[in-house]
Amino acid sequence: MDRNFRFGVVGESIRSDAELADTARRAEDLGYDVLVLRDHFVAEPFGDQLAPMVALASAASVTSTLRLGTMVLANDYRHPVMLAKEAATLDHLSGGRFELGIGAGWLREEYEAAGIPFDQAGTRVGRLEESLRLLRSLLAGHKTTFSGEHYRVEGLTVFPPPGRRPPLIVGAGSRRMLGIAGRYADTVGILPRALPDGTISDEITERLPETIARKVAWVRETADGRDVELSMMVTPTFGPDPRGTAAKVAVMRGWGASSAGLVLDMPSQFVGPPEHVAEQMLARRDRYGFTYYQIPDAAMEDFAPVIPLLTN
Repeated sequence: MDRNFRFGVVGESIRSDAELADTARRAEDLGYDVLVLRDHFVAEPFGDQLAPMVALASAASVTSTLRLGTMVLANDYRHPVMLAKEAATLDHLSGGRFELGIGAGWLREEYEAAGIPFDQAGTRVGRLEESLRLLRSLLAGHKTTFSGEHYRVEGLTVFPPPGRRPPLIVGAGSRRMLGIAGRYADTVGILPRALPDGTISDEITERLPETIARKVAWVRETADGRDVELSMMVTPTFGPDPRGTAAKVAVMRGWGASSAGLVLDMPSQFVGPPEHVAEQMLARRDRYGFTYYQIPDAAMEDFAPVIPLLTN
């Protein structure tokens, strides 16, 4: 694989303007490429969150090279025309540093709390596909006319006109979602499946090498030769002995210490000292194509020694 590695910080514990500024500056100083924010207005499952688009505009004002992204916006919370305008504005104000991450929405509790209909998965995914088509056109600066099942647009352009289209990132776990991501996204975040009841699958099979390889293949099949970046959010666990650290992870996850070997081979698990984690990432780039990893802000400092091992 020719792609260079990129590393992002997920600012999921940021609750104030001071924490936002401190995290953004520190991420930039440590060599991270991107600060991404989640999109939730209920406290579960990650705690209270700042509104991502507004907060990222503030983060842009205290950084100069750090890219800024959403990981990921729920499509149903914003009309794609309004989102395109906000994205174009944020990209303009940040000097072209914005990355637009979007998904179909999955957290039933949040929909119900806000009185937003939690439609069947097929409907939500269909809306996302139409939204991606609109966003690609509007953010590329095209005068856009579109008539679909969910959205209708007549001769719109977006202001400010983008200098170049901000990258689109789609988080996906099911075959249909991964296919849509492969067709329309610049970066695909490989996720566990969202379940019909409004939760995320935590099955161990979702993390096995053959499952991840199959999901990557679905993306490649629909990308039709486009060079799509593959990403994953991970929480590395550091320790001097990779197998012993893997056993601790397996016990913590409820899989049992005998699953240490499984953990060592899971594409989403990185264990051991920084040098071993870097070796794992190189091997998984060769095997699957992953080059963009997001790290929770709680692990930002611990993971930082890995970055120069893979980017210098």
